[in-house]
Amino acid sequence: MGPAQTERFRETLIAERQRVVDAIANLHDGNDRSADVVDEMPLDNHLGENASFALDRQLDSTLEENCGHVLAAIDSALERIDGGTFGTCRTCGGPIAEARLEALPYATQCIDCKRRAERG
Repeated sequence: MGPAQTERFRETLIAERQRVVDAIANLHDGNDRSADVVDEMPLDNHLGENASFALDRQLDSTLEENCGHVLAAIDSALERIDGGTFGTCRTCGGPIAEARLEALPYATQCIDCKRRAERG
């Protein structure tokens, strides 16, 4: 992979990183407002309403956790760009296909190694 391609992936990763950071901030803002709603909820709420609220909070928490994992993967990919190892499979040391990196720019494995890993 040439320097121009690597730089294009760096720009893609930086833009994706900003989207994830914004999503995390949005989730935090939503959870802050939800905490205010909890304080205002009457004690006689219907059980279904309470369950729905709890599910929404759990979904937000799960989404935030997933965003954190994606953010770490993006940061790792940016470090690999700086270290000159971006686009190299961590398992076999071969190149990761550009099409795979287009789809998942923070991929750490070539498609063959990823498939083997998923099969167990």
